[in-house]
Amino acid sequence: MKLAVFVSDYRLTVDTLDRLTADKLGIILVGNGVYHASIKDKGKASSLLDKSAEFYALSEDLDSRGLGSKDIADNVKVVNYAGVVDLIFNDYEKLAWL
Repeated sequence: MKLAVFVSDYRLTVDTLDRLTADKLGIILVGNGVYHASIKDKGKASSLLDKSAEFYALSEDLDSRGLGSKDIADNVKVVNYAGVVDLIFNDYEKLAWL
């Protein structure tokens, strides 16, 4: 199963994500969840980004929080709303929201 998970909160949800199984896991960071994509102090990123998954961050939510491409971890792909729709219809079979 190809599963995409929307993460809209900055709380760490790694425990919940660990319980999800998928052949392909995509984590789409939206709302305050985009803070996971931003590089933290001393270069340490959110532990969420240590998961074995494809990571995406919604550009509109990054912009509204004043985050630019220089603030985003290298393993996170920035996508716009149309890109999220493409992911939903072309790359993943199931969706979940955390």
